[in-house]
Amino acid sequence: MNFVFVLFPNVTQLDFTGPLQVLSRLPGAKIHIAAKTMAPVSTDAALTLNPTCAFRDCPPADVLVIPGGFGVDAAMNDPELMAFVRREGSRATYVTSVCTGAFILGAAGLLKGKRATTHWAYHEELNRVGAIPTSARVVRDGNIFTGGGVTAGLDFAFTLAAEIAGEDVARAIQLGLEYDPQPPFDSGSPSKAAPGAMRAMSDRYAPRLDAFRAALVTAIS
Repeated sequence: MNFVFVLFPNVTQLDFTGPLQVLSRLPGAKIHIAAKTMAPVSTDAALTLNPTCAFRDCPPADVLVIPGGFGVDAAMNDPELMAFVRREGSRATYVTSVCTGAFILGAAGLLKGKRATTHWAYHEELNRVGAIPTSARVVRDGNIFTGGGVTAGLDFAFTLAAEIAGEDVARAIQLGLEYDPQPPFDSGSPSKAAPGAMRAMSDRYAPRLDAFRAALVTAIS
């Protein structure tokens, strides 16, 4: 089974590396990391990522995985990347995203009428691409799987792994990775965060959302 991960500059590395770590352990998984060129791709951290193929050379995707990040703004408006996503999304067995990667699927017309999730700060924007915003760590609608923000990519990956290879295989991978989350504090969603933390993050995302909305309008116009 061909798992195709799409990369673009300023991607959030954990959106990519978290699911990659899980899904690469599935029996028979063939991993393809696709980008416009073979040049290293920058992330939102110091890490750079190396594609294994360019869009033009990528094998057909059985599973298409789109990570998110601040680079989504430019990615949604990149004709070559969007043509690749539309082509592979129209024929893949599973079409998936993590975090704001949902908007690349949405801009490609792949979320119309579909229930979907994304990072909490962007959740209401899903209406703009014809999706039905659904609050959950992982949302499935037919062959579309979407994960919430960043760390939700791990839950997304285990959900998809169970769908593809069965729950026993997914549980074994979970054990091998010792995925047994016990966070030191419970502040990982707006419903649980303290008011001060919520204000700080909302203030941080406010200017970011203005730029994102402008990019999204251009992408879907």
